[in-house]
Amino acid sequence: MLDDPIVLAATAVVFCLAGAVKGVIGMGLPTVCLALLILFVDLPSTMVLLLVPSFVTNLWQASVGGHAIVLLRRLWPFLVPAAALVWFGGLMFAVADASLMSLTLGLLLIVYAAVNLEGRRFAIAPAKERWFGPLLGAVNGLLTGMTGSFVVPGVMFLQAIGLPRDQFVQAMGIAFTISTLALAISLGTNDFLTGDLGLISLAGVVPAIAGMIIGQRLRNTLSEEKFRRVFFWSILALGLYIAANASSA
Repeated sequence: MLDDPIVLAATAVVFCLAGAVKGVIGMGLPTVCLALLILFVDLPSTMVLLLVPSFVTNLWQASVGGHAIVLLRRLWPFLVPAAALVWFGGLMFAVADASLMSLTLGLLLIVYAAVNLEGRRFAIAPAKERWFGPLLGAVNGLLTGMTGSFVVPGVMFLQAIGLPRDQFVQAMGIAFTISTLALAISLGTNDFLTGDLGLISLAGVVPAIAGMIIGQRLRNTLSEEKFRRVFFWSILALGLYIAANASSA
């Protein structure tokens, strides 16, 4: 299917859109790619396609802000298991039913969108951070390996520990960069990473960066809160669609 010019063009549009979303709100490229590409590409291929654009844009985000050393010192108990457990999640993905993984992805998107639309904000006290960090990092790593999504519950954890906005955005970039590398290793060792998919993923960097630049400019002209609500309603609808299709498969 990926040799179809229409599918390749649609893939480029998805990367551009996903980059724009990331440019505006600091996250969302893998989520948008997974939610949209899975409509016409199988989940394993989708997970491979997002690798290079996700890594490049996340590395860019992780390097901006000037707080990298401080964040790494604080977040390593979360980051280490978040990266280490991706491989084990990949093992589960390799032997599990594809429809079950699609259902899991759909449910993750629904939870992610619903929590944000409801405006819930969970707070983790500093004294409990050292316990929640490794636990939620492990869960995040397993789910990343199983679905390719880096968001749940990692972003919720980063929100809950009360990072200032600039540090929060940079922390997401750091976490996503590490998770992307771990996911690439997992997919490679489980024989999902092929040369053709790798080349298409590499080509996806250009529209993803273009979209990210557009998104960063839009951030200065649009209400971020309004954009976030449109985004999360869209993710909720896509999550419901993916879960419904997986359940009926």
